[in-house]
Amino acid sequence: MSATRPRLVVIGNGMAGMRTVEELLLLAPGLYDVAVFGAEPYGNYNRILLSMLLTGEKSVDEIMLNTPEWYVENDIALHTGDPIVAIDRRRRRVHSRKGIELGYDRLLIATGSQPAILPLPGRDLSGVTGFRGIDDVEHMLEAARTYQHAAVIGGGLLGIEAANGLSRRGMRVTLIHRTNVLLNQQLNADAAGLLARNLQGRGLELRLNAETVSLYGSERVEGVVLADGSRIKADLVVMAVGVRPDIVLAKSSGLHCESGIVVDDTLQTYDPHIYAVGECVQHRRVTFGLVAPVWEQARVCASHLARFGHRRYRSSQTATKLKVTGIDLYSAGDFIGGAGTDDLVLRDPRRGVYKRLVLKGNRVVGAVLYGDAKDGGWYFELIRSAADITPIRDRLLFGQDYCQPALDPARATA
Repeated sequence: MSATRPRLVVIGNGMAGMRTVEELLLLAPGLYDVAVFGAEPYGNYNRILLSMLLTGEKSVDEIMLNTPEWYVENDIALHTGDPIVAIDRRRRRVHSRKGIELGYDRLLIATGSQPAILPLPGRDLSGVTGFRGIDDVEHMLEAARTYQHAAVIGGGLLGIEAANGLSRRGMRVTLIHRTNVLLNQQLNADAAGLLARNLQGRGLELRLNAETVSLYGSERVEGVVLADGSRIKADLVVMAVGVRPDIVLAKSSGLHCESGIVVDDTLQTYDPHIYAVGECVQHRRVTFGLVAPVWEQARVCASHLARFGHRRYRSSQTATKLKVTGIDLYSAGDFIGGAGTDDLVLRDPRRGVYKRLVLKGNRVVGAVLYGDAKDGGWYFELIRSAADITPIRDRLLFGQDYCQPALDPARATA
């Protein structure tokens, strides 16, 4: 460590914090002495690929983003398995669980989020887990080697990926969801119906419009009780009902927090020496759970840490893609629509294809694709750019290949 360079301490060795460090190294290599503290005993890994770790499509080594060697090569002091437990803002020092005390000139909080665990009777039984980290996957794999029945509570992205992974590991899985529409934040009822049939065809049992009221068992969980009184046998229960920003440390240090750590357009907190990025933050009353906005936050935050303070963060449109092998699904924008919008819909039940585009005037504002999602990125760009689709409206549902000649003036006049 240099005696002359300022020190940047990063709390959290996850995707958001380390992406910010990577961007900073590109903009201003050597500007800071950097120290990183992480709660997990690993290098930085890609949480998005945990579902593929569960299915066996990826190994732990294959989902690593930054190995311990990378930190050494970039002169970064990495403290794994040693989370920061206290921030002394007056003295500008942090204290770790293992007793390390370190001063900082700039502090970056990237504590991410914690899985929401329903406050149900029986939630503390062995065999009840979230789906957030490598440890959770290892617990699930251990159960799959020993037991036969699993229940996954939550029919969102993580819940479906967990249920599919456990099924592929040989368990009999029941997926429990409180509404009748799977992925109800990403899909409309038509697309969700196709998804449900696909999952049932894979051997999953679905319990929709079902409310979990308790878990039962002596020492290890043995099953789930629903509001209608029915019981579902389960030796493993995975709660995938969402996440909440991890703001415990920030709140204890006196930083202003609401749902998340409140930051401005530069990702600075109310303390000018402290920045925050990722799922732990709240920007303009919005919190975040997808990777695209977090990457943009990292770029903006890094520019200010690098003293190139010209960038500002603005929340933008996001898109969703399900990571289940053999299921093509994509949604973006306002896919529900309403007053003042029109729908373009293509249904091909034989091929299992459904497409719905929501238009407002001459612009695409939302899209849901199931069974054929190869044009998802193109529709997303039309949404983000607010492009005039008047010349291609009649062929828009057929995808970019059918529409490009009408959008390319050179080809149109050739």
